[in-house]
Amino acid sequence: MIVDWDDAYANAPHIQGGAEYPALYEAKAAAFRERMEGEGRAELDIAYGDADREKYDLFRPAGEAHGLAAFIHGGYWRAFDKSIWSHLAAGAVARGWAVAMPSYTLAPNARISQITRQVGAAIEAAAKQVEGPVTLSGHSAGGHLATRMICRDTPLSKAVSARIRRVVSISGVHDLRPLMMTQLNEMLQLDEAEAIAESPALNRPVAGARLMCWVGGDERPEFLRQNDLLANVWTGLGADASATRAPGRHHFDVIEDLENAESMLSALVAG
Repeated sequence: MIVDWDDAYANAPHIQGGAEYPALYEAKAAAFRERMEGEGRAELDIAYGDADREKYDLFRPAGEAHGLAAFIHGGYWRAFDKSIWSHLAAGAVARGWAVAMPSYTLAPNARISQITRQVGAAIEAAAKQVEGPVTLSGHSAGGHLATRMICRDTPLSKAVSARIRRVVSISGVHDLRPLMMTQLNEMLQLDEAEAIAESPALNRPVAGARLMCWVGGDERPEFLRQNDLLANVWTGLGADASATRAPGRHHFDVIEDLENAESMLSALVAG
């Protein structure tokens, strides 16, 4: 029985050197952007709406793109932006895919339902720039947002939805109701109705949905449960859904395989 819901969803205190990861990723992301800009393969701060954070970056492969892979960042819907995660496009770009990375308005300035609509608008805009299949991936809160795009009430158009080949939710939070019992909800402002409406595990997948729920084997028990939950529920609703636990990975390093074009994770998001 969980008695401390804040601790159940806290990651940094349970990871050695956890507080150092944002600075590490920021430096790696800046170096990747500099290289891609130098090669003329980075288009930064493309607006998809009128709000300050309604922008995305697009990284292109050396030749014609096989398709579009969109990565949605995490941070509990309240932190970070696209610029900290640029380096995670490396694997997919090396595999010949264009990669879009959007920012979105953070809580408490936007509710999760609004963020869902913003991410949909970003994907719609990026899909106009790159032909071919589309894959979606996201980490933590980004995993939630990626899976929201293939729920029955998706904000995506039918044309873009039809192009989605696969969604990879990495350490995603798929049932938002437990977050109502955390201090985090002072910023998220979730009520029962929105928590239910915005939870992929309480929604139905679109017809033909293909989903991989990916989590680090050493993650917190709640993230392991949330990972397996969505794959279990959606399999029972007719989706092609499965769950994987990456051995030895925790919440902050589970995404690092996206830098490696030969990794299984990169093959899922760009293949």
